[in-house]
Amino acid sequence: MDEGVLAALRGIDGGFPTLDAVMSELSEAVALGHNGQPVAARERLAALWERVGPAGDALHRCAIAHSMADVQDDVHKELRWDLEALDAATAITDERAAAAGTTVAGFYPSLHLNLASCYRRLGDVKRAGEQVVLARQCVDVLPNDGYGELVRGELARLEQAILPAQAS
Repeated sequence: MDEGVLAALRGIDGGFPTLDAVMSELSEAVALGHNGQPVAARERLAALWERVGPAGDALHRCAIAHSMADVQDDVHKELRWDLEALDAATAITDERAAAAGTTVAGFYPSLHLNLASCYRRLGDVKRAGEQVVLARQCVDVLPNDGYGELVRGELARLEQAILPAQAS
């Protein structure tokens, strides 16, 4: 759906910080997914995930999981990766995010939006609504650029999609 964490890493000024080796490889894998090669993207992301490991850099884990969710063919697998990304985000320190040229808060709108989308597609309107509320609470941290507008627009569309279901 979106560029997620990579877009958040652009920071407020819209420019990418210097990417480390993991983030450079992640960017290449994301490009594969955007170019219609989700299987190749998943393979590259899985290799990165294995290399970083469950105790690795939380920023890397968040970015990899968030990107892995975007290239899944199955909503259950997508949800699993989105939950991994959210879990990793909670472990990113402000200092680590600043070193990458971003803020931790900038990750949450997209993470909650993606979770809401998964829950909606799974028919869990209650959880989808909860995630929409969480996304709405933090969306103002996003800059007023193309990415911020994309997330805000997707959030508004998702809210409209789940309103009828919440009313029943």
